[in-house]
Amino acid sequence: MHPAIALGIAYLAGSLPFAYLAGRLLKGIDLRTVGSGNLGATTVYRTLGAPAAVVVLLLDALKGGLPVALLPRLLDPSTTAGDSTMLWWSLAFGVAAIAGHAKPIFLLWKGGGKGVATAAGVFAAVAPVALAVSLTLFVLVVWRTRFVSLGSILAAVVLPLSVALTAGPRSPLFVVACAVAAFVVWSHRANIQRLRAGTESRIGRPTEATR
Repeated sequence: MHPAIALGIAYLAGSLPFAYLAGRLLKGIDLRTVGSGNLGATTVYRTLGAPAAVVVLLLDALKGGLPVALLPRLLDPSTTAGDSTMLWWSLAFGVAAIAGHAKPIFLLWKGGGKGVATAAGVFAAVAPVALAVSLTLFVLVVWRTRFVSLGSILAAVVLPLSVALTAGPRSPLFVVACAVAAFVVWSHRANIQRLRAGTESRIGRPTEATR
């Protein structure tokens, strides 16, 4: 398979709008018109409940992880000589999947998610230890503050540092981790403004300490 075709497949996989489909199938609504309009697991949780959110979260992660894990095996060997070249292609497929999630062709590029779950799927396939560090921080921050956005931002910022420690700062993984982290933070720019203003929504039922 030519790498350009594989990139297209990765983008199409990332474009599968699972949150949108969940809203249509379960309640007949377009989740892009609900709350923040973001097609991610948090919107699904608030609108459709935890079981639907878990399913969407896993599917969004898989559409990032599977292209990275499977597509390199289908490439023409003449285009992937060397471990470094193969890694670059794997990461390129991951970036394509994230781009598809953010701007899904199946929704005519209108709407999409912020790429957190899909990026997690990508790094689960290529840097699981670094991802585990970021996920641990994410869980701790969300558990303590009930701000999914803050957990996502901090986990994204920590990811390149974790990759640098596990794979080295000269690894292609580090370069892509920095780019993905920058994108995730940028995609949360409205959340950052609300966090600073004290108007960001918390997930779940707030405790007395967080009211």
